Amino acid sequence: MSSQDIPEENLPAEQDHAHGAVGIADEENPFADPGLPPHEHRIQDIDERAAKRSERAVALLFTVSMLATLGFIASYVTIPHDKNIFVFPIGHLSALNFALGLTLGTALFCIGAGAVHWARTLMSDVEVADERHPIEAAPEVRAKVHADFRQGAKESALGRRKLIRNTMFGALALVPLSGVMLLRDLGPLPGTSLRHTLWAKGKRLVNMNTGQPLRPEDVAVGSLTFAKPDGLEETSEDFQTEIAKAALMIVRLQPGNIKDKRELDWSHEGIVAFSKICTHVGCPISLYEQQTHHVLCPCHQSTFDLSDGARVIFGPAGHALPQLRIGVDSEGYLQALGDFEEPVGPAFWERG
Repeated sequence: MSSQDIPEENLPAEQDHAHGAVGIADEENPFADPGLPPHEHRIQDIDERAAKRSERAVALLFTVSMLATLGFIASYVTIPHDKNIFVFPIGHLSALNFALGLTLGTALFCIGAGAVHWARTLMSDVEVADERHPIEAAPEVRAKVHADFRQGAKESALGRRKLIRNTMFGALALVPLSGVMLLRDLGPLPGTSLRHTLWAKGKRLVNMNTGQPLRPEDVAVGSLTFAKPDGLEETSEDFQTEIAKAALMIVRLQPGNIKDKRELDWSHEGIVAFSKICTHVGCPISLYEQQTHHVLCPCHQSTFDLSDGARVIFGPAGHALPQLRIGVDSEGYLQALGDFEEPVGPAFWERG
């Protein structure tokens, strides 16, 4: 249905807007103002039923936005952070990240789409040409701005379209809750997980390079070997999280060179096992000086003496490296006799 099919008396009254003076191009003024084309009414301007359909469409978009925001909150609370799903054609990804992105994106998109559809179908679309005016805000300009604002508010029909108004307010009120929910991670959610690793009594020490369990004869005097707990594979979903706490360095010293009594008691035939994670900011320690039995963190040069309980002798580290008590099992493989007795890695607030 077009405006030509509607009797003149049923058409909305045209508002008196200045369209600018129409000029004729000539040699002196080759770029004359061609003026604006005649305004054509939309179907929503003519048929109230079409306007109601547009109103319901806008309200539906705002309602979907509200539901998506509630879905964001529900996903954040209920979906485990380590759960993975397969999404074609993307592949495997985090279920929590996928749900949060999908719901928040839907909520924001529907608010924007609803506002655009509202503006294009229900608000006034009459083109207005306004003459240029000085930059300073003269009293007449301020009066005109106020009048334009009142006219825009009237044309938006915000007071008359209560369904749109209420659903829009609901959508805008719920969206900020997504950001509020993220504050949940500021709390002490890790609990005691930082105090525990995969090491436990009976866990074999596995060479990080070969993937084979270690025997005492595999560790030569003066050598440095890196180990991980038996059963922790690089293909595991939680490998990075667990190895960051359980990474171990093994050094074999002459028993007579071990100065600390507890270190000697927790060793096996001079083989000592210490956490590989620096107690400053958590960098992996990898530099070993055979003659002095010192290990150096490459990040900030914290230095530890492995012959004296891995105490700090230089650098910003706050305390010694945690030691793992080790022994051998019935088959002659090196094994842990428990977990670390203190948290590994950098000091944190719970340590005090």
